[in-house]
Amino acid sequence: MGVERFTLDPSIKALLNDLGVSPARVLRRARLPADLFGRGPIALAPELYFRFWEALDAEGGDRDLAVEIGRSISVEMFNPPIFAALCSADLATAAQRIATYKPLIGPMRLELDQGGGDGLTITCRWPAGMTPPPLLATAELVFWAALARIATRHHVRPVKVSVPQPPADRLGLEGFFGARVRTGSAHAITFDPRDAHRPFLTENEQMWRFFAPELRRRLSDLQAAASVADRVRAALHETLPAGGASMAEVTRHLAVSARTLQRQLRLEGTTFQEVLAGTREDLARHYLSHSAMRTAEIAYLLGYDDSNSFYRAFRAWTGTTPDTLRATAPQPAT
Repeated sequence: MGVERFTLDPSIKALLNDLGVSPARVLRRARLPADLFGRGPIALAPELYFRFWEALDAEGGDRDLAVEIGRSISVEMFNPPIFAALCSADLATAAQRIATYKPLIGPMRLELDQGGGDGLTITCRWPAGMTPPPLLATAELVFWAALARIATRHHVRPVKVSVPQPPADRLGLEGFFGARVRTGSAHAITFDPRDAHRPFLTENEQMWRFFAPELRRRLSDLQAAASVADRVRAALHETLPAGGASMAEVTRHLAVSARTLQRQLRLEGTTFQEVLAGTREDLARHYLSHSAMRTAEIAYLLGYDDSNSFYRAFRAWTGTTPDTLRATAPQPAT
């Protein structure tokens, strides 16, 4: 069964140097191989990718690392997808390009909203059941302000910045953004329409045409490398909260027939029901250990019609009850 992996860009070494953080200490704290940076392209599974950023945050101590990262970003540090964004005509176009190729960079996707008069809103969406390290999530927002300022040579200020939990370095972040950091349902940043369409002085359509074919090839390779079970699991993460636990919902989402999907899963040594049960169990364990949601709410998010059905399934998976698991798990902060 394939595991989605994401590239830790080689420029991270330069960033660690600029931050005055020891790469060896970060790798040791993250429980990653000491020679990781000497192995060429570094591809990490999501949990290891997150672990790296958690270790970097811990090594930074009480410093406002997200702000320091924003001030350290330079053209030389950009990887191909982001450097290609600099070739765009403006921030709105750059956001569209990065949203397309974000899977090449890390375990998240971007939602863009350019409707109405509110300008451009960029929202970060993380893998279902996974909570991103605060430093990584905040650095993603910091990046957009840094990109806009580098490309326009103008001190662009977002009109709105929101995060699910108030950051410890709120004052430092607000000083960097030049805007208040509010509590919201997701990590998101909004730019005024004038700034979203402010011309990039770095625009280079010829360079973009040079980068685009290679980026498309890499994205195609990444998608092809995912197993069918991985694709079913990803589809379930999106359909389950809406009650879509059936094979019909998933085949509609993946645009394949039920017969084809069943055959492909058999070739991988599994079945739709096994993938469904495993996905539900993983999400259930996460919700019970990392949230204060009621059992009925978790049952709903997993596509069950009632709590009793969820209780029976959970006992079949684990030999225990949701209440027992929650009682033994560390409780989330309120």
